[in-house]
Amino acid sequence: MPILSPADLESLVRRVLERAGANPVMAEATARALVHADARGIASHGVSRAAQYATHLVNGRADGAAQPAIVKAKGGAVLVDARCGLAFPACALAVDEVIRRAREHGVAFAGVTNSHHFGVAAYHLMPIASAGFVGLAFGNSPAAMAVAGGKRALLGTNPIAAVFPRRKDAPLVVDLSLSEVARGKVMVAAKEGRAIPPGWALDRDGNPTTDPKAALGGSMLPMGGTKGAMLALIVELLVTALTGASMGFEASSFFADEGNRPRLGQAFLAFDPGALAGREVYLKRIETLIAEMEKDEGVRLPGYRRDAMAARAAIVGIDIPQALIDDLRRRAGESR
Repeated sequence: MPILSPADLESLVRRVLERAGANPVMAEATARALVHADARGIASHGVSRAAQYATHLVNGRADGAAQPAIVKAKGGAVLVDARCGLAFPACALAVDEVIRRAREHGVAFAGVTNSHHFGVAAYHLMPIASAGFVGLAFGNSPAAMAVAGGKRALLGTNPIAAVFPRRKDAPLVVDLSLSEVARGKVMVAAKEGRAIPPGWALDRDGNPTTDPKAALGGSMLPMGGTKGAMLALIVELLVTALTGASMGFEASSFFADEGNRPRLGQAFLAFDPGALAGREVYLKRIETLIAEMEKDEGVRLPGYRRDAMAARAAIVGIDIPQALIDDLRRRAGESR
């Protein structure tokens, strides 16, 4: 596979998105987020998504001219309207606001409405950690999972992410979708023509399947059975009932070129440790737990393997399949 530097890959994706109609700010923010994912080995949310985003821009499922805006604010709460553009500029605005308001109020909540796919949830939390705050991120997606006891896909895979800064070392980063695996992994398997493991998904008739195409037409299985389905319900309500965003069953699949504007929701929370037990207490407590965790051989701190991959990618570049590079160059209007 060809190897591209993160900067070169980001530039290529930016050109693809701008050619599809994204304004420069949207194209840059989106390209940066996709390359961030690939650098950390999360190919399902990396530049393989650029073609999908570009098609949605061309077909009107996303508005490339959109400028996100704050539409309501009160104390530590703020609502950002993505105005049906790609999600990343709106999420950046929301995160900026949640940091500013947490400094003033100790805790803050920012909701995003009328949004699109927001990529790796934890990506958006890095500025919150840099500010010394604890952060949480939530998002919904087009229907892919049934509610507990149900058969029809009503809820998205609805990721949750958290970040806990440390005094000197990189923050702890937790990021998970509430399906057994992220739906993007099934999408990648379908593109590559390989089977998926049992226990990932059901077909449209509710039968277990290892066929990724059947899985994309059916539903994902929740992580942890009923408990995962209940967590997905919590996320769905947090990012829709509080923001006015569309619920998963109201949004056309991301994997369809044609369809409605998804108008999905995201939410970000920031907590200032200084407003509670105090920053020093927080830092000592987190190091106490980490020290105990590391006494067991084989324990990996969450997020650290991804950080190591990103550090390596910054030096040696990122492996990208030739077919994907060719497609991106074609979409950017460039020859091989």
